[in-house]
Amino acid sequence: MRIVRGSGPAVLGVLDALSDAYAEIFTAPPWAHRSPAAARCDFRERLKEDVHRPGFRAVVAMDGSGAVAGFATGWITRAPFPTGRAYGKVLRRLGAERVGELLIGSFEVDELGIRSHARGAGLGGRLLSDITTVAPGGRSWLLTWDQAHDALAFHRGRGWEEPEAVHGEETDIVVFLSPP
Repeated sequence: MRIVRGSGPAVLGVLDALSDAYAEIFTAPPWAHRSPAAARCDFRERLKEDVHRPGFRAVVAMDGSGAVAGFATGWITRAPFPTGRAYGKVLRRLGAERVGELLIGSFEVDELGIRSHARGAGLGGRLLSDITTVAPGGRSWLLTWDQAHDALAFHRGRGWEEPEAVHGEETDIVVFLSPP
């Protein structure tokens, strides 16, 4: 496995390969309800914007054939806390004060995906470790869907912790903080 690291718009050089991998990974169970074409298109458009975020970073694992086997993307979470995508759910789950304390200024792991043929060999752990090496003060965070049981077990097994939710503000996402 060859690991390629990138930052900023340079990552767009592998946009097609990353989009194909994303669509394959994030339309399989438990995300099977998503359309592969729509997932691919949405990811492409998001990534074109995300590469301009302060602190954007990507780590891509290429298999022996040169195809993307897995990848991770992320950036530094800046104030004010975003409101699009699932960020509103994060605010409802943790409350604005705790979001400010725990997440602002931390490295946000936005995407972490491993193609099925590359799972079970430790690639996910290597990519997660690699992408978070730049975390300010060693602080990283991520969120995942509460129905993504393999992802939940993966992060818990690596010592990532779930901050307590604000009472009465349950959502369908789980926020994880990197191990201390």
